[in-house]
Amino acid sequence: MTEATPPTEDVVTYEVTDHVARITLNRPEYRNAQNSKMTYAIDAALQRATDDDDVKVIVLAGNGKHFCAGHDIGTPGRDVDQTFDRQAVIWWDHTDKAGGDQRFARESEVYLGMCRRWREVPKPMIAMVHGACIAGGLMLAWSCDFIIASDDAFFSDPVVRMGIPGVEYFAHPWVMNPRAAKEFLFSGDRFSADRALALGMVNQVVPRDELESTVLGLAGRIAQMPRFGLALTKKAVNQAEDLQGLRAGMDSVFGLHHFAHAHNAEVGGDSLGGLDAKGMAAGNKAQDPAAKDNG
Repeated sequence: MTEATPPTEDVVTYEVTDHVARITLNRPEYRNAQNSKMTYAIDAALQRATDDDDVKVIVLAGNGKHFCAGHDIGTPGRDVDQTFDRQAVIWWDHTDKAGGDQRFARESEVYLGMCRRWREVPKPMIAMVHGACIAGGLMLAWSCDFIIASDDAFFSDPVVRMGIPGVEYFAHPWVMNPRAAKEFLFSGDRFSADRALALGMVNQVVPRDELESTVLGLAGRIAQMPRFGLALTKKAVNQAEDLQGLRAGMDSVFGLHHFAHAHNAEVGGDSLGGLDAKGMAAGNKAQDPAAKDNG
């Protein structure tokens, strides 16, 4: 049985085949930069997959050349001024607020809150990563239980260039190790798929033309397990990770993250340190000459 969403202008597509729901980011012209519309579309798709007893495993993928190049900080579809039906946290709407009040409200919901919500989806989730997985793209992949990467995938969190200590879903010391996390953040360099594998950030690295079959093969094996057993096992591992400080650590760094935004706004008039998507890309290339523009 296959249930597919037609290829329209939807920012996320959804299909179910052989007990596997595939949720695909669908803004390829912007390297799948994640605006709020996409965030809530992902959330709706995950809720749909959770409610469907025929779905045993969820795969998160990206359409086009890249998995996800981060949060939308400069496309024509950037919708920071829009409100949506909030799901992740109970807080007031950000659109009629100003300054730190606005930023804290919005980022608590669409950034940190949504990723935490997705981490708790009671079904196994596999991130199928190819090409760029940058900043906000890391948050999507890290919310999943497994990451299978193609050999052309690369990972980076260059937001220290903005004076900000990493993305909002601050899982860095847990998905790798503290020394590697410092290198990752301090340098802003790209980590290759093989480097990410060596650090334990991804589960497998495979040739690009084998990525889909590898992911679907793993999903098929997992789908043979009992649904409730999978849900309880996922909760058990997540609880152990939280006891190791993941959730409390994120809370503490989220405060530092917003302190950095406030500092930028106070000294420069712009919470992002004067950088948009083009400025970030130019800075990354200047610091890491080996980085190629993969389109």
